[in-house]
Amino acid sequence: MRKSIATVSLSGSLAEKLAAAAAAGFDGVEIFENDLLASPMSPEEVRLRAADLGLAIEIYQPFRDFEAVPADVLARNLRRAEHKFRVMERLGANQLLVCSSVSEDTVSDDALAAEQLHQLADRASAYGIRVAYEALAWGRHVNTYDHSWRIVEQADHPALGVCLDSFHILSRGSDPSGIQEIPGEKIFFLQLADAPLMAMDVLQWSRHYRCFPGQGGLDVAGLARRAVGAGYDGPLSLEIFNDVFRQADAHRTAVDAMRSLITLEEAVGLARPPAPVVPAGFAFAELATPETDRLSGLLGSLGFARTGRHTGKPVELWEQGHARILLNTGGRTRREGPALAAVGLETPAPADSVKRAESLLAPVLPRRRADNDAPLDAVAAPDGTELFFCRTGRPDHPNWTADFAPAAAPPEPAASAGITRIDHLALTQPWHHFEEASLFYRSVLGLQPDESLELADPYGLIRSRAVTAPDGAVRIALNVAPGPGGHDLPWQHVALATGDIIATARRLRDLGAPLLPIPGNYYDDLEARYDLGPQTHRTLRSLGILYDRDEHGEFFHLYTVTVGRVFFEIVQRTGGYRGYGAQNAFIRMAAQHAHR
Repeated sequence: MRKSIATVSLSGSLAEKLAAAAAAGFDGVEIFENDLLASPMSPEEVRLRAADLGLAIEIYQPFRDFEAVPADVLARNLRRAEHKFRVMERLGANQLLVCSSVSEDTVSDDALAAEQLHQLADRASAYGIRVAYEALAWGRHVNTYDHSWRIVEQADHPALGVCLDSFHILSRGSDPSGIQEIPGEKIFFLQLADAPLMAMDVLQWSRHYRCFPGQGGLDVAGLARRAVGAGYDGPLSLEIFNDVFRQADAHRTAVDAMRSLITLEEAVGLARPPAPVVPAGFAFAELATPETDRLSGLLGSLGFARTGRHTGKPVELWEQGHARILLNTGGRTRREGPALAAVGLETPAPADSVKRAESLLAPVLPRRRADNDAPLDAVAAPDGTELFFCRTGRPDHPNWTADFAPAAAPPEPAASAGITRIDHLALTQPWHHFEEASLFYRSVLGLQPDESLELADPYGLIRSRAVTAPDGAVRIALNVAPGPGGHDLPWQHVALATGDIIATARRLRDLGAPLLPIPGNYYDDLEARYDLGPQTHRTLRSLGILYDRDEHGEFFHLYTVTVGRVFFEIVQRTGGYRGYGAQNAFIRMAAQHAHR
């Protein structure tokens, strides 16, 4: 099916919006009236620009407050409509979106609304234009799609049909199953938008918080499936009102939008891109650093050993159990110092992982590789983190660890602190890339998003959402960076798993690991909340270990101090615990601020 996007969904001038939509691969656009009115281009010039870019103008919108009004108001509305038809004729648009009225002039009279919409459609048809009638969720008298369909059916004009908008339908909790009762040829247009589930006025919710399908909590795919099942064969069109998108780069937003439509088409059964290959674990976490001294000392104190150095690049390999950390002094580093720059993901089919990423517009990164280096493909995540697809230690695939020459001194087994693997990673996203990142990891890697959380930092709130493999082998927490200011700390961290955090914490003390001190008040409160027994409480307090539990199990964790932008977390999950200790996040962040 054709793919379309409303110009209101993108930032910039109308010319910039058209260029961004075309570059992302869209077939058409909805021209939002304000974009045309503010453009220095005439309707004829917009028509030519769109044609040059390969874009159809699918619909012109919105036309407001038309139906079920007194005769004198109707006369003014028809005059207004005639003007719009002439503009549309110049623009090359053959469909007008008419929103259900919110005006005080309108009355609750379906017969009158149908009669007047029939008149409008009759005049539109003289210009070769069709009218798509949409029920606004906050319409004065018509605010559900089935009501709008009853009026259209009663009006009985071939140039009049309905426009179905997923947000207006799903935000009210309407049952979309009735869409299948509408003849497909009378569904003139389908607008798609998702939104986070929020308890607020629907108008404000609509105007500020819509997002692309797959980024919110509405069943947009289910609604689209019903419309297609009814026989709708027009474009799948995105209409998004979102404060963040209106300030973000239009080209980047358009690519994000296209990724959402490809994913939605897959869910509806309209397209079959390469299937997602869910990662089976972490191969490595790579830290970019201007020098290795501080991180080498920190890793050594955590029980890691330097086991190799890349044969052609300034990269060191540090290992403990199946946890691998790379220190790269050859890449770009920020002024804040060390940062998490790349992630190796174990996958059973690296080539298929790349194909999936490419089909969803993830940029495959060029890689400087010597002739004897193992092939290792990478794509860029929205925040710039490089994601490598690996098969470590498998005879049927080149092993990336073979690119590292063994360290001069072999690792000393006695130095191990009991760390077994990487449990999860936390990546800080720029504030305007958070929704994009959530969709990226879900659609490209097949990870499932958890609920979005707000974590209390001493200087504000941090939004967080985890994406997780079904078996928990890969967990990534996506956090929104705090706003600009004196306390802007875009922290990232690597969480390392252990089977016995008490023994690990004691070993870290012996090794001199710089652990983050936790206030005694936390442990006083912990004793009030949980009865873990006096000995356990004394042990947790003495070792700086934090505690959480859910219905599945328990979670013990502790932190190192921060080096540059990075710190490490040591965790133990018992009994199937699924979370990340979110209720302790404010304690950790306050302690980090104090230590800094």
